Amino acid sequence: MKLIQTEKGRTLEAILYPLLIVIVMWVVFLIDRHFHLDFYKYGVKPQTVEGIKGIFLMPFVHGQRNFSHIINNSVPTFILMGTLIYFYREIAVYVVLLVWLGTGFLVWYLAVNTGSYHIGMSGVVYGLFGFLFISGFFKKYLPLQAISLIVAFVYGSMIWGIFPMEQGVSWEGHLSGFMVGALVAVTFRKKGPVPPKYRYEIEKEMGIEPPDLEGEWKERRRIWEEQQLQNQEKIRQRVEALEMQKQINQTLKNETKEDNSIDEKNSSSTQGFGVNYHFVPRKKKEE
Repeated sequence: MKLIQTEKGRTLEAILYPLLIVIVMWVVFLIDRHFHLDFYKYGVKPQTVEGIKGIFLMPFVHGQRNFSHIINNSVPTFILMGTLIYFYREIAVYVVLLVWLGTGFLVWYLAVNTGSYHIGMSGVVYGLFGFLFISGFFKKYLPLQAISLIVAFVYGSMIWGIFPMEQGVSWEGHLSGFMVGALVAVTFRKKGPVPPKYRYEIEKEMGIEPPDLEGEWKERRRIWEEQQLQNQEKIRQRVEALEMQKQINQTLKNETKEDNSIDEKNSSSTQGFGVNYHFVPRKKKEE
């Protein structure tokens, strides 16, 4: 029952917290769109004091003139952050904070100051993508490896966003996010879920000598081969005994035939002859 409650709590957190982040994103976007407050000024302006505040606020700010920017960021934010919280519950907060602040700082420090502002959650999205993808291969755990492959399959095209291919897109933010996510994955490579241990692994850690499975198999094979040889020898002896018994029966049969033929010959030789017995009485003595 406790396990079920824990599983339900983890699932609930994986849905609730990313949903709250997405709701805040949309509230800020709608307020900015309706009142024309130009929240873009709260983004990162590289290498300026004014742009430092964007390190903290940039992910919440999106372009007020179209919905595509925030929609494209909302779906992967919810999915990737939910995946992070579900599988890396103990370190999820640290991962998000490091990716969030690290991405903002790299953009502020490395990007060229062209007078424009870097806004949007996409840098954090790339950071979460990098973390999940890299961390999944550090863990010898099949579910996490599957998650990494799914992330790579669904969001694999995101990798092109780290190159300056489209004007008006912060490729510096994408590259910074991916780099920070990969670095955080390396840093926390020993944290997070661990694969279940098999019995032989536990015994090895406890200093118990593992069973010689190969030796046992060879011994069983040897015993089986000996039994097969013994069975074959028994079968051979039975066959020889049957052959010998067959020869004896044949010999007796032949002897019986010879005796019968001799009797027949003797009986045939006496045919046609009569035997007379003469009785001569003795004379009585004279008195």
